[in-house]
Amino acid sequence: MSSTWNAVVPRWPAAVPGPDFAAIRAEFDVPEDFPPAVLAEAERLAADPPMPGDDATDLPLVTLDPPGSRDLDQAVHLAREDGGYRVSYAIADVGAVVAPGSALDAEARRRGQTVYAPDRRTPLHPPVLSEGAASLLPGEDRAAALWTVRLDADGGVRSVDLRRARVRSRARLAYPDVQAQADAGTLSGALELLPELGRLLRARAADRGAIELGSPDQEVVRTDGGGWTLVARAPLPVEGWNAEISLLTGRAAARLMLDGGVGVLRTLPQARPEDVERLRRLAPALGVDWPAGAGPGAVLAGLDLADPRHLAFLEEATALLRGAAYTPFDGDPPADPGHAGVAAPYAHVTAPLRRLVDRFGTEVCLALAAGREPDPAVRAALPELPALMTASDRRTRAVERAVVDATEAWLLAGREGEEFDAVVVDADDDRGTVVLADPAIRARCAGAGLTAGARVRVRLAEADVARRTVRFTVAA
Repeated sequence: MSSTWNAVVPRWPAAVPGPDFAAIRAEFDVPEDFPPAVLAEAERLAADPPMPGDDATDLPLVTLDPPGSRDLDQAVHLAREDGGYRVSYAIADVGAVVAPGSALDAEARRRGQTVYAPDRRTPLHPPVLSEGAASLLPGEDRAAALWTVRLDADGGVRSVDLRRARVRSRARLAYPDVQAQADAGTLSGALELLPELGRLLRARAADRGAIELGSPDQEVVRTDGGGWTLVARAPLPVEGWNAEISLLTGRAAARLMLDGGVGVLRTLPQARPEDVERLRRLAPALGVDWPAGAGPGAVLAGLDLADPRHLAFLEEATALLRGAAYTPFDGDPPADPGHAGVAAPYAHVTAPLRRLVDRFGTEVCLALAAGREPDPAVRAALPELPALMTASDRRTRAVERAVVDATEAWLLAGREGEEFDAVVVDADDDRGTVVLADPAIRARCAGAGLTAGARVRVRLAEADVARRTVRFTVAA
């Protein structure tokens, strides 16, 4: 990781038609081109990818992702079975083509994960694999780790099966289209049960005490004129339902690992009692109902994010989810194997095309499900993964933040002195953070009388594109 982070600030010409995202990637040392040896290895494997003998191509799976996605990690099919549900979840078998110790493996460890920017994505693996021979593209036979999770009518797990299999997706579906079908009541086939099962699994998670923030994201999007703007985008319901299938699989993976005595979990400690109590005391002032005996997860699930006071409450609730880590073990399980956000032990295994740790987690689970010990090279890699993923996560967060900051400053450059309507999402000693509605800009603000949850009129004091800074003051 570069030691010059935040010291070298890209300075692009003021005449450019938008922020320079390439300069940001360079600043944070995002790997761009793949070394020739890695590309050669990927091309060779893509030309003749290994295929498992177990044929599950009769299963009518579909993929569900953001529009335009080609790095398709998961394909799903949902069905009723024995008064409950059968979840078939195929995960791209990256371990079949990326062997520990190979050039591809070394490069994936250097990258850690795919980095997404508004103008391009920088993949974990060469596109010939991640968007081609290993991606679960429709109409193509692909190697997959096929999870079959059987649930009872209440969403409880009856059984879990995992095996390598050849699969063939029937369709590449996008969230907005599937949401429109769900709203119209016309969903059919593999996803017909997704709204029903997604809501059921979410209700069970709430019963467990899971904490889901569900906050709107600042998203940089291209305008019709070829420039850029910022919008606040809340996840569609279908994205949440689909995430529940992934979380279900991650919980099944964690159970396999804990029972087998080896693996790598995604852990998150329980919220500190003092943080929960502070949030509880804040609730009345922000118009949030906190019934007696309710946990923070249930309270958060009932927020109305159109209410600025509730948006401010959500901002304060981020303190509950701190301390996430990757926790490997081989022998005794971790003292605290749980993930407070999921309210259960959980492991990352469903995005191996885009995240390094998932390939190793999947390989461990495949071995344990088959009743054998994990490959020694996979086992030896487990203690190295936390540092690799922590560095990768840090770089990715820095790029994402810099992209938004640069876009905010570029959108407002030259408008110093103008006034805007805003909502205060946090405040302390005449300083705070405000969010504008349009464009969806979030920035620091100074001035007397700032109160979390209040609507205020603010004046732009600074918009520095080179430094990626935006500052407001409270308007008189």
